[in-house]
Amino acid sequence: MACTLTTGRAIPCKTSVGGLKTVYFADYGLTVTDNATDAEKVDIGGTPVFYQYDLKGNSSMETTVNSSRENGTTFFETNLNITLQLLDSATQEELKIISVGRPQVVVEDYNGNFFLLGREHGCEVTGGTFSTGAGMADASSFSITLTAQEISAPAFLADSTDVTGNASATQITPATPNNG
Repeated sequence: MACTLTTGRAIPCKTSVGGLKTVYFADYGLTVTDNATDAEKVDIGGTPVFYQYDLKGNSSMETTVNSSRENGTTFFETNLNITLQLLDSATQEELKIISVGRPQVVVEDYNGNFFLLGREHGCEVTGGTFSTGAGMADASSFSITLTAQEISAPAFLADSTDVTGNASATQITPATPNNG
């Protein structure tokens, strides 16, 4: 592999925003190929089932480059932190399944980008809390952290319908608590 630079980068317009909109979980084993017309993007083949979790607020994705001159190694570690408001038993059971597996995850941000996490090795749940808070204004929520360690940063999807077209219609709708 050549270590020769190929381009520079200009300062873009201030048109992007932060935040995650949706996360999609799939069982490990996706068929992923490099896109034929854009080598920087990937396609997901077949008809895998994705389970959609809508997000609002305290969810984030961060990728860290880990490079060692001494060892001659470089890898990318991505941490996905998701918060799901309102505790319920059905979500707790699904998070247990996610925690013991190693799903592949697609993240949609508020800029319309779709990223694949865990392309080769899947994602591992590395932490989490189920919290009721202490005061009435505190969160009643699930928070989990998934980590992916890969030789490349999370790939952009060439076609989001690879995921959205295979999303299960089944979603948990937590019941509003009776605060009477």
